[in-house]
Amino acid sequence: MKICLVEDDQIMGESLCDRFALEGMAYDWCQTATEALTRIGGKDYGVVVSDIRLPDLSGEDLFSRILAREGYVPPFLFITGYGAVDRAVHLLKLGASDYITKPFDIELLIEKIRTLTRFPPQPSRLAGAAPKLGISPAMRRIEEMLPRIAEHANSILITGESGVGKERVAQLLHALGDPENAKAFVPVNCAALSESLLEAELFGYEKGSFTGAARAKKGVFEQAEGGTLFLDEIGEMPLAMQVKLLRALQERKIVRVGGERTIAVDFRLVCATNRDLQELVVAGSFREDLFYRINLIHLRIPALRERRDDIPWLARIFLAEHARAHPANAKRLSVAAEAALAAHDWPGNVRELQHCLERACILSDRPVLDRSDLFDDRAQERAASADAGAISLNDYLQRCERHYILEVLDQQGWQMNRTAIALGISRKNLWEKMRRLGIASEHMQNS
Repeated sequence: MKICLVEDDQIMGESLCDRFALEGMAYDWCQTATEALTRIGGKDYGVVVSDIRLPDLSGEDLFSRILAREGYVPPFLFITGYGAVDRAVHLLKLGASDYITKPFDIELLIEKIRTLTRFPPQPSRLAGAAPKLGISPAMRRIEEMLPRIAEHANSILITGESGVGKERVAQLLHALGDPENAKAFVPVNCAALSESLLEAELFGYEKGSFTGAARAKKGVFEQAEGGTLFLDEIGEMPLAMQVKLLRALQERKIVRVGGERTIAVDFRLVCATNRDLQELVVAGSFREDLFYRINLIHLRIPALRERRDDIPWLARIFLAEHARAHPANAKRLSVAAEAALAAHDWPGNVRELQHCLERACILSDRPVLDRSDLFDDRAQERAASADAGAISLNDYLQRCERHYILEVLDQQGWQMNRTAIALGISRKNLWEKMRRLGIASEHMQNS
């Protein structure tokens, strides 16, 4: 099965081809409708992905001519701007399969291609390994993708609410690409710097280029040579800087502020934002060509309230870190405290959870943290009211059982035999409990 991509925009075409290669999808890239006409029919394509606006013929003309010449067309998926949705709908009536509207998420495009073809998804690589990002299915899926991304992709976009752990994902991605820890991970918060400071931070500067530049300094593009450049809050970058960033990404060359010499750079770019870049593109505050350049791979990190299985897992990690730093003040959670953590919505996500536990460890003089150590009286009342109104005793006991089994699974590296032995039950009984409690088992090791 092969994709025929018909796209005249160089940046979008390169980004799509890079992603197809990363997904293991074979493709041909045609930059004109005329070239596509010569290829389609001579080859058996699984799907044609075509822009509606092309330099020689429209996508509609391309579709109609192939249909008239061959008597049939492969599945056609059209790329269209907001102003041409009516034309895309008209093409659906003529027999096209689907369309996607700019600015689009590449993940959605890949999903549509898989729906229209028989391209299989990439196999899992976790094979029962102890989780590093979380035990919830959503975080395990993200972790599954990272080794392949680290091997092949040079541009990754990470999105999610503030505090969900976007930089942690970027650091793990860097570590997978640099197992010997020999290369730099360079983080930059784009929202924390003015436009002039951001330019100097990114590109560096030569001695005397501005007042206070007493010596030359390398920018982060050079500092990240061979490693990873992490641009946090990329959605806050001024438009003028977006142009310069795009040029640096295209040419892989930069010129320092106040300099003339061109410097070649080589790095993996990871961008992160808590904003919707597609909405910013529509609003005109983020460049569409830069969006497609950095959006080769898009990882959305769910909010903590969307992956409640991770709450007790993260809590145990934070308490273990506190115990290592302060052995005489080690803490653990009561069952009621763990249930209260799991029921809370955590608007500040992982960062809020960590601060909550740190505060409780400092202020409480008891070895076992209770609900009262974690939340103020009003929060306790709201949580207690919610528990009383919505959770029966049976549901509460099932929740406790589920949390404990997940904890032991984590301790035993998600291996069935070892987990069953640690729990004092049979492997069959463990499978039955996991199925009844809705614990994902696709990552269990069959040993």
